Amino acid sequence: MVTPLIGGIAVAAAAYAGRYSIQAWQAFKARPPTARLRKFYEGGFQSTMTRREAALILGVRESTQTDKVREAHRRVMVANHPDAGGSHYLASKINEAKDILLGRTKGTGSAF
Repeated sequence: MVTPLIGGIAVAAAAYAGRYSIQAWQAFKARPPTARLRKFYEGGFQSTMTRREAALILGVRESTQTDKVREAHRRVMVANHPDAGGSHYLASKINEAKDILLGRTKGTGSAF
């Protein structure tokens, strides 16, 4: 009497687990594909860099503290340094963004 009862409970548990896994898989497939990817800024550079553009380049807010700006600058420069195969143009823009956010602008804009 006990063996058929345990077998029935095992079959019912397997059926519920299968049903749950099918529902979870369908919900996973129904998610939009852009929700899993990070959205990046899709624009070129402006003629004179603004604080907003500088913050977008470094991936911080415009009102970020000085040490966070330096940390973000280091992180972005490591990935885009010319000695490591990066672009000189991008490196100059990253340095210009750091200078603008730290308040050390030299005036006219980029070297390029």
